[in-house]
Amino acid sequence: MRLPVRQRPAILRVTHVPFKAKSPRRRRRPVCVCTAAGDPARTRRQRQGRGAGMNRHAGCIDMDWAAFDPWRVQAVRHRLMEHPLLQPDQLVEFGRRLERAAQLYSFSNDATAGANFSEVGRTNPNRKSAQETLQDIGHAKAWMLLRHVQGDPAYRGLVDSVLDEIKPQVEHKDPGMCYRAGWIFVSSPRTVTPFHIDRNHGILLQIRGSKTVYVWDPDDITVVSDRARDWFHGHRELALVKWQEEFRARAHVFHLQPGMGVYMPLTSPHMVETSDEPSTTLSLSYNTDASRRNVLLHVVRDRMRGLGIGLPPVGRRPRFDAWLHAAAHAADGTRRYVRHRLGRPAHFDGAPYASDD
Repeated sequence: MRLPVRQRPAILRVTHVPFKAKSPRRRRRPVCVCTAAGDPARTRRQRQGRGAGMNRHAGCIDMDWAAFDPWRVQAVRHRLMEHPLLQPDQLVEFGRRLERAAQLYSFSNDATAGANFSEVGRTNPNRKSAQETLQDIGHAKAWMLLRHVQGDPAYRGLVDSVLDEIKPQVEHKDPGMCYRAGWIFVSSPRTVTPFHIDRNHGILLQIRGSKTVYVWDPDDITVVSDRARDWFHGHRELALVKWQEEFRARAHVFHLQPGMGVYMPLTSPHMVETSDEPSTTLSLSYNTDASRRNVLLHVVRDRMRGLGIGLPPVGRRPRFDAWLHAAAHAADGTRRYVRHRLGRPAHFDGAPYASDD
């Protein structure tokens, strides 16, 4: 969210007016100025964004930036609930457009926590259209994801406005923000998002309804092993990420209401359960220099294992990781350059926006 533009000082003409006592006025709370598709819209003042211990300002996101650690799960507050692009009628229309562009992912709410998140759309299909699902989400018995919303100019403005707001604080400790993306989750009551991990840092922001989010530390190898993380990054598959009911006892648990959220580092395992009401959630994701380095090291480990060569787990030997990353990064850059020169698709490192999952 872009910070409010400073007002220019006004030239005042002082005149004498009779003194008139005024009744006490309540102190104004900060408001969030949300910009969407070039149409500035000021949301109503919200109390949800002023949690204890948060940095208080007039933006849309509140985090304890002094305690921020890019590799630690952390609570978030926000003031995006009334953003015009996140209202139900707008999401129905947007869903119709994304359906035509094959940018939706959906499944029925009979899926369980143990379902393979990459396959659940096929194994537990939602056969309703986007319009049917989103217009009657309270009874649709479905989960729907509006993917890569940054591909739409209006929603890219929303993604940028929020990430631009927090970028200075993020980059103070985790520089190189890139591969920005936005995702909107709309879920029927009593729906489960299966246990999985992602390839980016993410900020989950609850817009409507309530849900319980279970998040595990990004380095919890009891829940997701080093081998499973290597395979995930190397093959882009969740086959080795397996749910067990006893994992709940190890999780950070967040009971999200509108205005609340959670920051989840790269490959933080997570699973979500909605309550007895429909839910709408905005997720903003990005990568950084450090997260891209982490991904590349996992990819190299996975490839070396395929050749019968075992390497130390990522983070176990920092000097070895530094050498391995330098070599792998140079080789990967050469491969991209050659593909580009041959006229083949080549996604160059550090693009501003994500182009795939």
